[in-house]
Amino acid sequence: MGLTFFYDLTSKLGFPNYGIAIILLTVTIRMLLYPLTAKQVKSMQGMRELGPKIKEMQEKYKDDKLKQQEEMAKLYKNAGVNPMAGCLPMLVQMPFLTGIFYAIRNFSYVSQPSFLWIKTLAGKDPLFILPVLAAITTYVSSQQTMTDPSQQNKMMLLVMPFFIGFMTLRFPAGLGLYWVVSNLVQILQQRFLYRTQEAVQVSTD
Repeated sequence: MGLTFFYDLTSKLGFPNYGIAIILLTVTIRMLLYPLTAKQVKSMQGMRELGPKIKEMQEKYKDDKLKQQEEMAKLYKNAGVNPMAGCLPMLVQMPFLTGIFYAIRNFSYVSQPSFLWIKTLAGKDPLFILPVLAAITTYVSSQQTMTDPSQQNKMMLLVMPFFIGFMTLRFPAGLGLYWVVSNLVQILQQRFLYRTQEAVQVSTD
């Protein structure tokens, strides 16, 4: 497994540590999935820019759903935006991220896997720092990718971080570390991509 590889790598470098191995594994996975993240962000940026027009069209044809769908399809076609394009990269990423999730959760450590304040990554975080960070980073990441500021989505934006934080309370600390690092890398990638796209737009205007 990848975690064993990175643990052996830290051992060869003279500081064997499963916490660092989890961080290295997570960053590597996120970097390999970067092209998919870029496609996802590009699609979401396009949907965000169309937001005012979509809202205007929904209001204009609120009593004629068929006409609304036709006009929305024309809007997407003229703008060169596929509303489903943002979902596909996310779906492709999920098997990889889910596989790492279960692999770390069920991993058998060969020694006492301590990391910073955590005595064992196989147990729960005694100070609850990782669950709090998991909730915060989930909120920030979700906020960056939200394209439809509807009341329902705003509610999910608040509920999901609490759910993730609660689940992280019950999982091994190693899994919480993976989730936090994965979110942090994703947040940095998203911000970089959004700024790059904004810079390109400014230069072409």
